[in-house]
Amino acid sequence: MNQYSKRFLYFICAVSAMGGLLFGYDWVVIGGAKPFYEQYFGISQSPLMQGVAMTTALIGCLAGAMVAGAAADKLGRKPLLTTAAVLFTVSAVATGLFNDFTLFNIARFIGGIGIGVASALAPMYIAEVSPADIRGRMVSLNQMTIVLGILSAQIVNLLVARDTSSAVGQAWNLEWGWRWMFWAETLPAALFLLMSFFIPESPVFLRMKSAAPQHSAGEAGLRELREAKYSRVLLLGLFIAVFQQWCGTNVIFNYAQEIFVGAGFDVDGMFINIVITGIANVVFTFVALYTIEKWGRRTLMLIGAGGLGLIYLTLGTCYFLGLTGVAMVALVVAAISVYAMTLGPVTWTLLAEIFPHRIRGIAMATCTFALWVGCCTLTFSFPSMNAALGSSGTFWIYSAICLCAFVFLWRRCPETKGKSLEQLEQEIIKQ
Repeated sequence: MNQYSKRFLYFICAVSAMGGLLFGYDWVVIGGAKPFYEQYFGISQSPLMQGVAMTTALIGCLAGAMVAGAAADKLGRKPLLTTAAVLFTVSAVATGLFNDFTLFNIARFIGGIGIGVASALAPMYIAEVSPADIRGRMVSLNQMTIVLGILSAQIVNLLVARDTSSAVGQAWNLEWGWRWMFWAETLPAALFLLMSFFIPESPVFLRMKSAAPQHSAGEAGLRELREAKYSRVLLLGLFIAVFQQWCGTNVIFNYAQEIFVGAGFDVDGMFINIVITGIANVVFTFVALYTIEKWGRRTLMLIGAGGLGLIYLTLGTCYFLGLTGVAMVALVVAAISVYAMTLGPVTWTLLAEIFPHRIRGIAMATCTFALWVGCCTLTFSFPSMNAALGSSGTFWIYSAICLCAFVFLWRRCPETKGKSLEQLEQEIIKQ
């Protein structure tokens, strides 16, 4: 590949990965806005309504992921990325604009559809345009932009929130602070929309349409997805997708207030610690970019499952013993770090690699749908679990899930590094 081709490849992958940037921002910004919009809408004493507000966007993710596969196989990858950019832009403006709780949730739902579409399409598009020897690194670029989006949301939340110890600062946060946290997404969303017009269609999609112009690729893929020869790889994909969520790490982002307050910090300390976790998230995603092609996908998945299992076991024990302070932050940062260099990026890489061309769109969408079901149930269940079991019991459950997943991955997860998509198709389906 010549220098010009490399630069063009990096450009189109970076544009596609902007969907990940907005995915990360839109997904996490609500965690910082949570203490303020809950008081504004009068739901600070209602765990049910709090769960609804946190879950609405995730339900949108389910809808977006559900339609993304068939639509991408019928219309192409590029138009769906542009559609996601439009949805992100509309949601960013509308979420901060509305004063009604129902309309607020509708705006969040629209953004969730954008997340669902982008999360299914961006890694698949990058995998289809990248050479085998750097495919893992390029798909991991999507995870890098996700964590940069997360860190951006955390920094914006920190900068926007006024001093909570003063009456003036608190009043500004309740009326305007949470709105500007959402509005700040408008600029990158509009940039993604503009740049999406300058990327080409996926060559894999173009070959699929040329090879079978008389059939809808999406319809063929849906039929083939039900065939017995694909059941094993589909089960693997579904497990990997759901486990990435039910490993428990993402509750740290969405429920940072409860986790850090439970560890002995006030609201201002919470914002600072959230940014610390965001920095760790970015740093160790960079580590993943350099290890994914050297250590391989399977090794990193096993490190993630086993490492998180042990960390959460320790974290739950510390909560049980009533420990607070820096040690608790260190454990949370360790969990984020392990996740960032393993399960975070490698899940998306594996999902983009393991499926045959004919079913990749619909299979990727199916697994992304399952991932967001996992995220939705995780996010909705955490307040109730935390109230019933305490932080100790909750993290012990996450530990047990991770250790069980380690056993499954040890037996079933293949190594895909350095192999072409065509080679993987032959090896995995014949297993």
